[in-house]
Amino acid sequence: MALSLFLAAALPSVAHANPTEAWQAPTLSITRYDEDWSDLADAEKRDHHWTGPFKYIPLGDDAWLSTGIELRARNENLENNLWGAAEAPDDSYLWLRALPYADLHLGRLRAFVQPIASTSIGVAPAPGPVDGSGLDLLQGFAEADLGPVTLRAGRQMLSLGTERLIGTRYGPNVPLAFDGLRAEVKLGAATVSLLAVKPVQARKGDFNDRTSPDKALWGAYAAMPNLDLYYLGYRNEAAHWGTREGTETRHSLGARWHGKRDDWRWNVEGVYQFGRFADGPISAWTLGTELGRAFPDAPLAPNLTMRVNVVSGDRNRNDGRLGTFNALFPKGKYFGELSPVGPYNIVNAYSSLGLQLAPDVSASLAAMAYWRTSREDGIYDIPGNLIRDAGDSRARFVGKEVEATLAWQATPELELSASLSAFAPGTFIKQTGTASTIRMLGLESNFRF
Repeated sequence: MALSLFLAAALPSVAHANPTEAWQAPTLSITRYDEDWSDLADAEKRDHHWTGPFKYIPLGDDAWLSTGIELRARNENLENNLWGAAEAPDDSYLWLRALPYADLHLGRLRAFVQPIASTSIGVAPAPGPVDGSGLDLLQGFAEADLGPVTLRAGRQMLSLGTERLIGTRYGPNVPLAFDGLRAEVKLGAATVSLLAVKPVQARKGDFNDRTSPDKALWGAYAAMPNLDLYYLGYRNEAAHWGTREGTETRHSLGARWHGKRDDWRWNVEGVYQFGRFADGPISAWTLGTELGRAFPDAPLAPNLTMRVNVVSGDRNRNDGRLGTFNALFPKGKYFGELSPVGPYNIVNAYSSLGLQLAPDVSASLAAMAYWRTSREDGIYDIPGNLIRDAGDSRARFVGKEVEATLAWQATPELELSASLSAFAPGTFIKQTGTASTIRMLGLESNFRF
């Protein structure tokens, strides 16, 4: 998914990058509200591409409207889901969604509205709200540009850093949004985002998604050219960890060092968490590293990536202290297209090779391996639900995975992609329940402008 999303976002701008043109389109984003189409105030520039008249509709002095849409169809075919332990281990279904939007600019004021129409076909044993929630408001907010400070109030998707803790959940059918307040403050080269929001709970049925009554998120995220620093506060009045339940108040302190030099790129991020869950303290952490190297002049322009992620788990289930890291609201397909395991009590090693088969066709091959960080804790899915308890197993090895993807940017607006994944169980899975190899084929069509 990471490869196909990159292509869908980046290639449209490449298609418009002919140096004889006066206009180059901005990179399409997932959130859509951070695209800047103001350069199309020049009517001649709007004529460079058929989407121009939709991206800038003049309404008068210093007033204009931008529109667009995403139409996505995604088919997933699963065999032995959750190593055969799922309610419907063999499943084949189709996700369908439409995400139109309208972005109104009135001088320094702005209103952004993005409804969602989402449904699914064939999800077994029954579709949940994330598979399809009918017609709803995905995003809707008002914004005021006060110079160095931008104030935003309403419903919005959030994407912070690499989405390790706060992401859009773009991969599943219904993305994640938040209700509340956000302020962006420009301080030299830094942009500081101040948040006070609550997640939106998707529900089946039309226009009934609601603000979560149990969960809240607040904090500050400072993004600089090569360094991000952040604090995030989180509260859940109905938290569950293992067999324990209660109120969870968690504070996350994080730092991310990232950059690019020549054909090398790197990303290192660490987070420490503290707080209280039920009647005991929280002490958890994670460290993620990524190193990449591009070879743009070699045949097929190979691109190598290596990652190692270590995420803490609970070391003693009987001492009242919680050591399991909480990824809060991470991206939807965390480790790849097939991600049965989430970023909790896990060590993940990842390597991939990307190839440019043609100017508009890319492919990648990735290999991953997983171990438990703590033998006393189980493994979790991406939302943080326990999917395999530790039981009596002392094994750390969870399993290994391979994944191949292929993406074709058929037009600047239409991207077609396919992925094939297999997750072979390790000793821990074999000792704690069913242990069949998971296989998944994913097919996707995504039209966006």
